Amino acid sequence: PPAPRISAAVTAIRPMKAVAGPVPSGPDWVFEIKWDGMRAVVTNTAEGIAATSATGREIGAGFPELGALHDHLGDLDVVLDGELVAFAPTGTPDFATLQQRMHLTDAATIERRRREVPVTFVAFDLLRLDGTDTTALPWHQRRRLLESLVDPGPGWRLTTVHEADGTDLLAEVAERGLEGIVAKRRDSSYRAGTRSPDWVKTKARHEQEFLVGGWTSRGDHQPGTTGAGLGSVLVGHLDDGSLRLAGRVGSGIGADLERLLLDRLSAVELDHSPFAGPVPTVRGRRVRWCRPTVVVEVAFAEWTGDGQLRHPVLLGVRDDVDPTTVRRE
Repeated sequence: PPAPRISAAVTAIRPMKAVAGPVPSGPDWVFEIKWDGMRAVVTNTAEGIAATSATGREIGAGFPELGALHDHLGDLDVVLDGELVAFAPTGTPDFATLQQRMHLTDAATIERRRREVPVTFVAFDLLRLDGTDTTALPWHQRRRLLESLVDPGPGWRLTTVHEADGTDLLAEVAERGLEGIVAKRRDSSYRAGTRSPDWVKTKARHEQEFLVGGWTSRGDHQPGTTGAGLGSVLVGHLDDGSLRLAGRVGSGIGADLERLLLDRLSAVELDHSPFAGPVPTVRGRRVRWCRPTVVVEVAFAEWTGDGQLRHPVLLGVRDDVDPTTVRRE
């Protein structure tokens, strides 16, 4: 592949986000698949290409595939909004697979993982073209410009737009095991940094972000050490400024994720629970508490009547999500 040309830090644009809700209907709406990946705002200039996460963190160096997209766009001053996606062996987008490409800093490891776990940038909006801000344009005009600008390539593509009934698309998405759909108003402008009702996300499966407020270890350990392995994490969501317990998650924690979580959680350890109200004893094990700053993605079967997760599975850490925005969807 061509050598990547990743530029220095750029001024980050915080992406526009959707509200959760039922599938809207009517001729004012179009529908896209909700990609199970990592949101990325990609900036291309004559100097190179850069990417920032939804929280404004620069992530371009971790995804050298974007260098080929720069070759495609040339010297144009362009800003694209989209999703970095990795695919499971079944061919479906899979956030757990993408975890193998996130959080890396060593260049040799990044290159090795790039060959083992390729990533595709799926673009779905155009925020700047040839140096001109396009966010005030209605969605349908931005989409036309995006289609005229970007042709599919080896590491990028455009998301497909569906104009038929969104409920039919949601049923198809659910049958294929995909995350859900996003409805967008045809005439909506792009409101950076906001969660707008002009975009509505409807999930086909139960999966969302949670905050980690504590963890347990596998085996005995001494207070203040991280020698024992990670057994489970206690997760919750914000509710009127308080952290509400949603349950304990022990499934899905592989070796890489275990090391990452132990490093992150130990760095923000507390001597008291951050949860509102009492926390049930975890099979007699001592719980170690932490500030709720680490965001994780969790899949689960359903919510119980008392607001707990049934059969939760940890998918990964979400550095691209602001902890202050994590609420029950």
